[in-house]
Amino acid sequence: MQNKKNQSSVGQMIQRCHKWRQKRKQYMDQARQTSDEIERERLMQAAEHYGRIVNAEQGKIDSTRGGGDKTPNIEEIVDTADAVDTTDEDDATLPDFIMNEK
Repeated sequence: MQNKKNQSSVGQMIQRCHKWRQKRKQYMDQARQTSDEIERERLMQAAEHYGRIVNAEQGKIDSTRGGGDKTPNIEEIVDTADAVDTTDEDDATLPDFIMNEK
């Protein structure tokens, strides 16, 4: 019974993480498209905020699932893909962001 309860709780946490990741991506995309530097900074800060929330929630998920559960998690796969994609994008867009200010 407790195991089913844990699975349900973890499932809800995963859904929240997914929603927050989408929100973070949305803010990052908007920041890349805006020409107003103040609005861009606000959007990037909002994206950072969601990134911190996702990291905290992922920590809870990992601790709840425990070390013994080796079931693959779709969110972990998405995390890896997002990390690779956003890192490449952030590195590629950061110089443009700085150069556009001048």
